[in-house]
Amino acid sequence: MTNSDSEFLTSGEQSKSLSPIFTPEIQYWGQQIVRWAADYNLDPNLVATVMQIESCGNPDARSSAGAMGLFQVMPFHFSALENPYDPDTNARRGMSYLQRSLIAAEGNPGLALAGYNGGISVISKPQSLWAEETQRYLYWGSGIYSDAANGNVESPRLNEWLSRASGMCSRARDKLNLP
Repeated sequence: MTNSDSEFLTSGEQSKSLSPIFTPEIQYWGQQIVRWAADYNLDPNLVATVMQIESCGNPDARSSAGAMGLFQVMPFHFSALENPYDPDTNARRGMSYLQRSLIAAEGNPGLALAGYNGGISVISKPQSLWAEETQRYLYWGSGIYSDAANGNVESPRLNEWLSRASGMCSRARDKLNLP
């Protein structure tokens, strides 16, 4: 990463800790999220937002499209010898992609989230041309991240998302043996 790239990633206030708004399944990974974020010069709350939406903290999550693990990384991002369900490996691939997305978005976290979901190329396209899934991802992710980054103690957007995705968090809670 060049110095000019890191300027995009460190502009403004960047949290060194995880917001309390995230679910217990995400808080479970709190120390790792902070470490992974630091490794890629990312805000841990942006990283937590991605994990919240992608897997709700379930390291064994798999989507119908074939994305895998905590950050729902597509198989082609892994080498043949890597275990995509290993949390550190999955985070390394996911954080690398999020970092590239944030650079392409010139530091705009909402656009970076859209790029994470829809592919970095969507960042340069009008939002009206994005897939509906990517538009929803921007809605959920930007609201959740904004609440976390602004120091809120709860997130109406996260609560709204949870009302639609409770099954995902229930599976994560079971996998992590949380009450």
